[in-house]
Amino acid sequence: VQLQACGRGLVQTGSSRKLSCEASDQSISTYSVAWFRQAPGSEREFVAAIGWDGHNKYYRDSVKERFSISSNVAENTVTLQMNNLKPEDTAVYYCGMDERPNRIWARNPTISSFKNWGQGTQVTVSS
Repeated sequence: VQLQACGRGLVQTGSSRKLSCEASDQSISTYSVAWFRQAPGSEREFVAAIGWDGHNKYYRDSVKERFSISSNVAENTVTLQMNNLKPEDTAVYYCGMDERPNRIWARNPTISSFKNWGQGTQVTVSS
């Protein structure tokens, strides 16, 4: 599977940004997709995920009221809408596809669930 993430940019605090992750070879209607991010000197951390059914959604607490994840099966694309961005959101954002089909998590997924990653897209939020 190939995952193409886009939406990189330099934005100001309080602004919005949309990231997109387009998958090829495997369908998002079968495999759940997540966004992780990695800031310099930090480990990759979970941001949001959407289940293969398009209904189950997961968010880390710090973005729950600001970010929204959605999917478009026809375009095989998962989108992360980020609003009210803060400097601490600055990171390289990666989309990942679950290695197992038709899995729904009971809680936020961990990085171990993902073996397929996109190339990452940089989001920088200036204060």
